Amino acid sequence: MSGYENIADKEMTFDPLIEEIADYTLNAHIASEEAYRIAQHVLLDSLGTGLLALRFPECTKHLGPIVPGASLPGGARVPGTRYELDPVHAAFNIGCMIRWLDYNDTWLAAEWGHPSDNLGCIVALADYISRCRVAEGKMPLYVKDILTMCIKAHEIQGVLALENSLNRVGLDHVHLVKIASTAVATAMLGGTKAEVCSALSNAWIDGASLRTYRHAPNTGSRKSWAAGDATSRAVRLALMAVGGEMGYATALSAKTWGFQDVLFRGKELTLGRALDSYVMEHILFKISFPAEFHAQTAVECALELHPLISERIEEIASITLTTHQSAIRIIDKKGPLSNPADRDHCLQYMVAIGLLYGTLTAEHYEDSIAKDPRIDAIRAKMIVTEEEQYSKDYLDPDKRSIANAVQIHFQDGSSTEKVVCEYPIGHRRRRAEGLPKVIEKFESNLLTRFPKKKSADILNLTLDYERFIQTPCQEFLSLFVI
Repeated sequence: MSGYENIADKEMTFDPLIEEIADYTLNAHIASEEAYRIAQHVLLDSLGTGLLALRFPECTKHLGPIVPGASLPGGARVPGTRYELDPVHAAFNIGCMIRWLDYNDTWLAAEWGHPSDNLGCIVALADYISRCRVAEGKMPLYVKDILTMCIKAHEIQGVLALENSLNRVGLDHVHLVKIASTAVATAMLGGTKAEVCSALSNAWIDGASLRTYRHAPNTGSRKSWAAGDATSRAVRLALMAVGGEMGYATALSAKTWGFQDVLFRGKELTLGRALDSYVMEHILFKISFPAEFHAQTAVECALELHPLISERIEEIASITLTTHQSAIRIIDKKGPLSNPADRDHCLQYMVAIGLLYGTLTAEHYEDSIAKDPRIDAIRAKMIVTEEEQYSKDYLDPDKRSIANAVQIHFQDGSSTEKVVCEYPIGHRRRRAEGLPKVIEKFESNLLTRFPKKKSADILNLTLDYERFIQTPCQEFLSLFVI
């Protein structure tokens, strides 16, 4: 008998972090009613954002079967389309749609990211598993199961992000999507703790994408499908694990060859707090416009200034943007911007659009708008400075602000007031104001794909919380077939 067979047959103790994630995924009871209510909004917001992305050919060219004709009748359906695919590639499709416009939820910490990226895996598997179960005369999964796994995936990704900065070592945050999705996917497929641990160990061993495609001079559209790639890889690893594929006990801690030594400069990966439902309760929604989240409050400031300066654009001498350290690291860009993926990660571009147009939509990142010569003229007048208190409040667990300020200076020596916004409308501190707008956004996005009656039917179900959570997953997702 070969060595790997012996290893696979014996009980294995995995790195403590892997075991803790597996225990939480399989055994944690989510008691927070707030977390479930927010998860309801996250699910609707994410699906709606995905539907909106279907208006953009650069997104839809990635959708459908990976090989023409390779459909799977009875498989996982891709919302807003007629595609029925195997759950691995369905997860890619759904994850790509949700992330394409940079308009889904956000989590900001030592590592930033978008926990609703995990819904690519969760939604695909929920539909696939439920359809298979019904065909076999068994009970399906219900929407509450989707919400539970959504809460857990958010928690795994978000708590890992609290103190483990992948970006500091040049790695991309979608690796944490792969980890969270792998855990919940294996659990959804009925995996044991050993199988969840095995799948997780393989996900860590995969390593992580480089952040190359998020930064100049290489910013590109991969950042819009990278999460779909991560969440689909998770489904593949989960299917392999429940099929008996072995795991690796010290995938993180092995000297020289483990993730920590190879890719994390020898530092130990840690959980910033006990896993529960903290991340879902504090998640940030992108409500008013699709903009990289570190710029959301800056755009709110720009929109407030727009009516005051719209007739004085030619008189502007300079613009002071006061921000926090993370925004400077990620989205402070000068010089040419080559594509929409470059523009929606440029603080100055987004503020310029807000000042000029009084709004910001996905279309504003397209070439047809970007050729407006006033945009680069205004960008050239912007001075970006860090306010240390903003940077401290960004990391303060009791605040988690994302503060920005904008002030316009004119050629005659006058200036506007310094407009400051600390918390965007999608922040927990503005839930009463923000959640109704999440639903307005969802309705608007539904209407980009479905007739009024069908949109109304979807709204009637999804806004009736008690009826919604008891709806079989395959029935819910059938509403999104075009």
